[in-house]
Amino acid sequence: MAKDLLRKYAGNVPRYTSYPTAPHFNDAVGPEAYGRWLSELGAADRLSLYIHIPFCDRLCWFCACHTKQTLKYAPVAAYLQALHAEIATVGACVDRAARVTAIHLGGGSPTLLEPADVIALKVAIGEAFALDEAVEFSVEMDPNDLDTPRYDALGAIGMTRASLGVQDFDPAVQKAINRLQTFEQTRSVVEAVRARGVRSVNCDIVYGLPHQTMTTLEDTVAKIISLSPDRVALFGYAHVPWMKRHQQMIPDESLPDADLRFDLMTRASEMLGEAGYAAIGIDHFARPVDSLATAADEGRLRRNFQGYTDDPATAIIGLGASSIGLLPKGYVQNVPATGIYEKSVLDGRLAAVRGFALQAEDRMRAWVIERIMCDFGFDAAELSSRFGHPAATVLAEAQALAAEDPMVRFEHGRFEILHRARPFARSIAARFDVYFGAGGARHSAAV
Repeated sequence: MAKDLLRKYAGNVPRYTSYPTAPHFNDAVGPEAYGRWLSELGAADRLSLYIHIPFCDRLCWFCACHTKQTLKYAPVAAYLQALHAEIATVGACVDRAARVTAIHLGGGSPTLLEPADVIALKVAIGEAFALDEAVEFSVEMDPNDLDTPRYDALGAIGMTRASLGVQDFDPAVQKAINRLQTFEQTRSVVEAVRARGVRSVNCDIVYGLPHQTMTTLEDTVAKIISLSPDRVALFGYAHVPWMKRHQQMIPDESLPDADLRFDLMTRASEMLGEAGYAAIGIDHFARPVDSLATAADEGRLRRNFQGYTDDPATAIIGLGASSIGLLPKGYVQNVPATGIYEKSVLDGRLAAVRGFALQAEDRMRAWVIERIMCDFGFDAAELSSRFGHPAATVLAEAQALAAEDPMVRFEHGRFEILHRARPFARSIAARFDVYFGAGGARHSAAV
């Protein structure tokens, strides 16, 4: 039955970390609109900051992020100067009473920053924004970058969550993706951050990698479980060489086929469940006492460009080249090219180059798709209460889909995906996406 579902829902669909998805952003949203949207944030708003460091000292061939390799620190230092300028400019546009409740430092490899620069970055954020006393501060970490001074600097800025990319511990797989990282290195990072008071550790595992087998994945998952992380993200490798040219270093024939890819995902999920982790959405797992699991139980789970989150912020502000933000009026993205970004922000301008101004129907469908991705369904009454008469259109679509697809049902006022079809939530969510298939956008495999 599972393989029949795989055939049925096979295909490339968006990951739905936004709606509309990034390929549909346009240049109608630029610095003027972004500045206006920022100024409309008020004292009651709670802010989440995403800060992008687009540099790595090695380029992982599987990566689909906006990043570049550098073996010199000078480009990083120049970028940080510009980043400080943008932080000051954006902060000046926002009501000082709006408090920052979460900060996410991502990349690239933010842990390649020099310790003094890590501390200076936190100081710049604190000067430009009002930080909540209980602000969550998560950092993506590359074990190959880390040393005692960097650990100490991350502890000094109040890091609360460390996120470690693992992918697969097998040497052959690591060589094929140019990401060499031993289990011992990873364990030392977990021990070092916990020794400095970091109360939450997340580990990323990727299935569908070149030369990956059931044996290599089971070994990786078992080792991850032995580290007792608070959260685990189980991502499917997104092979998009037409978009990320360095992925052309990975031959198509080295990748697991669709059947093995599905089996890898299923087995990893089983092992994490057997170890006591609660399944969160389609690709996250958390200890039952973790705040992410609590949010899922209480219907407060959210999904954004960082994946699943319990972050309740009303606005996400993206800082740095290529960063994406979500404000009440819509999405905004900074220019990806670091040179253009640096010139813009050093001249005191906002770096926004594209985005999407949300209309009423967009907000409604965004809510529906987020609930499908987080809760595997939605309540008709809540949809109607939130969006009024226009909800009738979506409810008719849901009823029609339930009539034709036995893997979903619309009963007792609730649209819901059956449990065995939940891994294919992305494909089912796409049925409510009026932009899907338009504009020639290409996406990664559904599972």
